[in-house]
Amino acid sequence: MLTLYPAIDLHQGQVVRLQQGDLARQTRYATDPAAIARQWLSEGAQWLHVVNLDGAFGHDDAANRKALQAILREANRRGARVQFGGGLRSLEAIANALAMGVHRVVLGTLAARQPEVVAEALGRWGPDRIAVGIDARDGRVQVSGWAEATDLEAVAFAQRLAATGLRTVIFTDIARDGLQTGLALEATVALQRASGLAVIASGGVASLDDIRAASQAGLAGVIVGRALYEGAFTVAEALQALA
Repeated sequence: MLTLYPAIDLHQGQVVRLQQGDLARQTRYATDPAAIARQWLSEGAQWLHVVNLDGAFGHDDAANRKALQAILREANRRGARVQFGGGLRSLEAIANALAMGVHRVVLGTLAARQPEVVAEALGRWGPDRIAVGIDARDGRVQVSGWAEATDLEAVAFAQRLAATGLRTVIFTDIARDGLQTGLALEATVALQRASGLAVIASGGVASLDDIRAASQAGLAGVIVGRALYEGAFTVAEALQALA
């Protein structure tokens, strides 16, 4: 069954959503990330997807780290899990996040630039605790908070990751992220089929139909952000649609 991941994107300790990964095009939704976590968890979420935007962009992320600790406390109270990414660019950073109580880390820039470190992380912590975010624009992988393009082609990158023993990737179509224009379902499903990985779709969810389509397509999960914050549907309604 598809897993729903309500998103909590952190910038300077507050909850925001960006459009197409652009810090200049952000909407602030809350000043208390723990309260948002409580809301999604009270509606039945079993996972939260937390992104440290300041870490991803190489900015001071002390406020986001404090917010993450508060979110983790809320998750622990309800027996839920947190998936966390943004700025994790060393084995030490991964170890610190897992020690805090994060269940699964999401690696992006590190995976693209130093894939051997991903293999080492998998060997140390196992495939249940390590995921890779494949963020693509026009089929090409982007890094450093989506600010830099690479020559990596998304499907080929996923196939190489699968060969390391990785099981889970989060695929984001940057062109759709934060715009509620619908999932890039065809590209996401194609990446899952070509790589054999469990793929979590991210970017563009607008309605419960997107959730149902992702489930019917056999994807492993879907991350939902702006649609929840702007009231298109609730976590409870999304879970009911999946049931």
